Amino acid sequence: MKILEIKNLCKVYGSGETKVDALKNVSFEIEQGEFVAIVGPSGSGKSTLMHILGGVDTPTSGVVNISGTDISKLDETKLAIFRRRQIGLIYQFYNLIPILNVEENMTLPILLDGKKPDKKLLKDLIEKLGLSERRRHLPNQLSGGQQQRVSIGRALMNHPALLLADEPTGNLDTENSKEIISLLRKFNKENKQTVIIITHDERIALSADRVITIEDGQITRDSAKSFSGSVINGSEVSA
Repeated sequence: MKILEIKNLCKVYGSGETKVDALKNVSFEIEQGEFVAIVGPSGSGKSTLMHILGGVDTPTSGVVNISGTDISKLDETKLAIFRRRQIGLIYQFYNLIPILNVEENMTLPILLDGKKPDKKLLKDLIEKLGLSERRRHLPNQLSGGQQQRVSIGRALMNHPALLLADEPTGNLDTENSKEIISLLRKFNKENKQTVIIITHDERIALSADRVITIEDGQITRDSAKSFSGSVINGSEVSA
């Protein structure tokens, strides 16, 4: 089942001499349950793509279809609602509310949407994330790895169609990085959660089932891996 469809996506900043083509006719599709890494050097357009997929930025032109909804056609209010309900966002610097504890940070998006949190899901996520002994702790009482676990839990509380992670291990040491990727893979496998990671870390890319490479605002390679780790269906994309 197709969960994401991108068609001829373009993003232009500025005009005239200051014009920057951040994305140039980007097109690809992602099936439900895929674990995808989007990689590229700084300035390649991968962060711009992440922001558009996450509904925090709008494209200049093109289609961004998530679960049958073209979010590029939604107004600001409808886009905010769709983002809260269908997209889980994980950031490099966690973005937790300092005065809220673990449980409160995880359930805040649900409350902002005027709904009651699913207590069973909350308990289950807290246990799977290894935060049972930290549920009442504030962010400044947690390690970096624990804070990122909270942000993962927060992103999953709405059963999102897409889980988007922007450099999720960029602020963590090697051991915590491995644990975070392992957790994302766990939710991907057990719950068929579609995961897209934006990263420049080759180790993370190697853990993905599919790697999409962006350079100068264009997809230059899209490859999937076999279970043995070798690349299959790899394709170079001409500009």
